[in-house]
Amino acid sequence: MSADKHLQSWQERFELAEAMQPLLGKLYRNQGVEVVVYGKPLLNASTIDIIKAHRLVRRHVGDKLRLRESFPFIEVLSKLAVKQCKVDIGKLAVNYWRNHSDASEIEAYMASELASAIDHADEVEPRDVVLYGFGRIGRLLARLLIERTGRSNKLRLRAIVIRGGRAGDLEKRASLLRRDSVHGPFNGSVEIDEENNALIANGTYIQIIYANGPEEVDYTKYGIKDALVVDNTGVWKDEAGLGLHLKSPGAAKVLLTAPAKGNIKNIVFGVNDNDILDEDTIVSAASCTTNAITPVLKAINDKYGIENGHVETIHSYTNDQNLIDNYHKADRRGRSAPLNMVITETGAAKAVAKALPVLAGRLTGNAIRVPTPNVSMAILSLNLNSETSKDDINDYLLDVALHSPLQNQIDFTNSTEIVSSDLVGSRYAGVVDSQATIADGKRAILYVWYDNEFGYSCQVVGVMQKMLGLNHQSLPLSE
Repeated sequence: MSADKHLQSWQERFELAEAMQPLLGKLYRNQGVEVVVYGKPLLNASTIDIIKAHRLVRRHVGDKLRLRESFPFIEVLSKLAVKQCKVDIGKLAVNYWRNHSDASEIEAYMASELASAIDHADEVEPRDVVLYGFGRIGRLLARLLIERTGRSNKLRLRAIVIRGGRAGDLEKRASLLRRDSVHGPFNGSVEIDEENNALIANGTYIQIIYANGPEEVDYTKYGIKDALVVDNTGVWKDEAGLGLHLKSPGAAKVLLTAPAKGNIKNIVFGVNDNDILDEDTIVSAASCTTNAITPVLKAINDKYGIENGHVETIHSYTNDQNLIDNYHKADRRGRSAPLNMVITETGAAKAVAKALPVLAGRLTGNAIRVPTPNVSMAILSLNLNSETSKDDINDYLLDVALHSPLQNQIDFTNSTEIVSSDLVGSRYAGVVDSQATIADGKRAILYVWYDNEFGYSCQVVGVMQKMLGLNHQSLPLSE
């Protein structure tokens, strides 16, 4: 191919990606349809991101997916009365072109594949959400909720509750939402309403409420009703403490973004979210590590069976540690986080059993905190009930990542160059590093990356939707 042809090909792809953007935006804003390409989200994606998502298809299926091959599917999708679902346009296009030579049957094909989401979505009223706390997870949850702004959005961020109220506080909070040293700038605009103590982010009006405890808050004063309060402070972890939120007028349910104590359900979205009942008023979204490893462990146990194993987490440091050596009530955590690897404990291995009871008592765990600000890794050292090999277990996990009910939780990479910073912003609970897999007979060691902030926050949003009865299909249906 000549140099001019390369440029011409690039311009064609670029123009098609540009033409896709308004259609993708309208599909979400007006119909609640999120479009992905083999799991890679196209909502708010740049033209380059759209092109890259198409290029990655070859890694999964061995064939190219050209933008001119997928564009007709997006055009047809924009004309169908599909509502409140996630549509993998990449899978639909690849499957179609494997069996057809022209575009004459695309409309009929799409209508058939998406029939369950056409004119069948219940009209659900938008639900109010309150973020109690505005730290690392709170701000990322705010970003995820705000990016869904539109009349089709059923999760409405109405308020954020924080301590403080000193002069300049609102501006500082807004600044922390606008800029993030790890996750980059906020994708949009943030305005301040000083008179009413509020932020306006991408058109979303967010009341800032200052309080020292749930007992001081009356949400109904702000027009908030039957709200889901997402507690990301970690201050309360049992039913008695979290139950304080339910005493606040206007609050109906509570979700904890940390492992809970007692009989509170610990939910890993995609694994045991069906355990959430309408009458459940307090639920935990477990920990970032539990969310990262449980889907992979479930997949492995489903096929091979797990006799026992050990989970070692290589975890980025957190706000709980000290920047420089200072007193800390926990062992070793008082030493400088940016300068040391720190051995500490983790309850993630035991917590797996709360989401996946079949593995109760079969796993041990430990953790090493390392001098990176985000993205962690879990090393799963497993003794299986049946034999496997590196290729066999990798082929299986790739299929799980692409076609199973766990496709929104498990990602898969076969890159030999990937490092932790490449996974910042990953929306998956965990990413299997296939090149690091070790398997021999009934012994397997798996390496699972996870963005312990952003990937976990995406899992939390899934639990939020489930608690509020806002269930989204992923189409086409898993094979």
